[in-house]
Amino acid sequence: MVSNLNPRVREVYARLWRYVLPHKLIGLIAVVAMATTAVVELSMVALVKPLMDDTLVAHNLDTARWIPFAFVAVFVCRGVAGVATEWSLGWIGRKVISDLRRDVFRKFLTLPSRFIETHSTGPMLSRMTYNVEMVAESVTTVVTVMVRDLLTVIAAIGLMLYQSERLFLFVAVLLPIIALLILLLGKAFRRYSGHIQDTVGEVAQVTDEVLTGNRVVKIFGGYDYEMERLIEVDDSNRKQNLKLIRSRAMGVAMTQIIFGVGVAGVVYAAGIESLNGNLSPGTFMSFFGAMMLMLQPLRRITNINAVLQRGIAAGDSLFGIIDEPDEVNSGTHSPESIRGDVEFRYVCFGYNDDDSTVLKDVSLNIAAGRTIAIVGHSGSGKTTLASLLPRFYDADAGEILLDGRPVQDYELSNLRSHISFVSQDIVLFNDSIENNLAYGQLRHCSRSQILQAAEAAHIIDFVKDMPNGFETNVGDRGVLLSGGQRQRIAIGRALLKNAPVLILDEATSSLDTKSERRIQEALEQLMADRTTLVIAHRLSTVENADQIIVLDQGSIIESGTHKELLETKGHYEALYKMQFSNESTPG
Repeated sequence: MVSNLNPRVREVYARLWRYVLPHKLIGLIAVVAMATTAVVELSMVALVKPLMDDTLVAHNLDTARWIPFAFVAVFVCRGVAGVATEWSLGWIGRKVISDLRRDVFRKFLTLPSRFIETHSTGPMLSRMTYNVEMVAESVTTVVTVMVRDLLTVIAAIGLMLYQSERLFLFVAVLLPIIALLILLLGKAFRRYSGHIQDTVGEVAQVTDEVLTGNRVVKIFGGYDYEMERLIEVDDSNRKQNLKLIRSRAMGVAMTQIIFGVGVAGVVYAAGIESLNGNLSPGTFMSFFGAMMLMLQPLRRITNINAVLQRGIAAGDSLFGIIDEPDEVNSGTHSPESIRGDVEFRYVCFGYNDDDSTVLKDVSLNIAAGRTIAIVGHSGSGKTTLASLLPRFYDADAGEILLDGRPVQDYELSNLRSHISFVSQDIVLFNDSIENNLAYGQLRHCSRSQILQAAEAAHIIDFVKDMPNGFETNVGDRGVLLSGGQRQRIAIGRALLKNAPVLILDEATSSLDTKSERRIQEALEQLMADRTTLVIAHRLSTVENADQIIVLDQGSIIESGTHKELLETKGHYEALYKMQFSNESTPG
């Protein structure tokens, strides 16, 4: 069956088998068990001849004595073989699912930020859940059918040939017709399976957006709109599934009709053979039983094409993710510590391949331990500029240097180990406050270090009132905490990391005035003797920066200290007056 598939499909299936091959021992148990099942089922049919001819017709007492024990032995062996088959294939299937899921998840961890941000979450989640299950079902079910059922068909053919070669001719004519039917149906199965997986991803996408943005849906009355979206993608999924079911049902029906024609031919020929004295009742019943034994395996072989094509379509989508290039990590420089000198040289960057450049020839120099603030209107490129330093993106042109070396020279994880980052878009995980504070490589920090960071970020203030303290779960994306509490945890995480380079992207945007003053004190301690890039909307938070640069449409249009920029009466002064227009101006 696989040999008749196109090269791409054969390649996908060959890769899927690589997940099975490491489990040869368990696979051998499965094959032996399935082969035993095929032989045992054939033995049961073969016992019909002595039962009919010797026991029921010839009244042979010796045969009548051992036949019942033979049937008991057959059913015992069949039961044992069935248990061994189900256990071994189930074990392999779950292992394949686990290995594939881990490979896909591992790829998610190393995909470039640009890829993740340009692909919908729903389809990627669907690959981790639905598609992986389809692959495992394909592998284990196909193995079952192609080993057990194929062996059963072969054994049945052998028994039929042994009992009557003439009668077998009527069956032999049918087999090529059934094989052609399976081949034709396979193309439809693969096409529908791919469409089904796409629509499952769309359903997951709509659902994820509703769960994530449930407050927006409720406050803006998005019930009907979101329900219509779900109905649309769900209908598409239902229609594609119905097409697959219809094709599969047609395949089964055609197989049965073709087989029915063969049965009619065998019955007619058996009558003639019996009249001529060439066929005993036991021989006919044994032949007929073997032929009937073929029917269910042939039906499953016809159906298995749908499972096979569904698994191949799912595998193709999984390997499409796994084959995506990782973040470029060709650097080898891995210093244990750095000074923190940062320089941007004529840096240009755009998110798309078109002419929409976000940063244009940006050059700036930040000496170690100095603080530079980046201000400007929304969309001016502030966050993008800061994102280039830890290589969330790579610049399209120009260079970014850390301690005089291009950031591309650094091993990627080493580069990021020297940088702390606090964003206005706080990311917390569905875990305890302590685990969100001491996240990732910070888990090795001592309890005293964690408490010290929590104290400095004023996390203690609200943790002490919680029944479970630091073990309190923050909920999905930190939904059980206030915005200010989430931001304090993010700041505490940066304090705990204690890296020489610090990026603060609107780090106090979710805090009230009182909390902001307290956190600002902690941040000032944190920024001491560290190279700090501060992206700020509130200009009051950057008045003490060593240097302030003003970005507009991706270019630096002003640079200097707070006092110098106010004296130039340019863009910065206009921004400052806009924010503090309600305050009295010194005379």
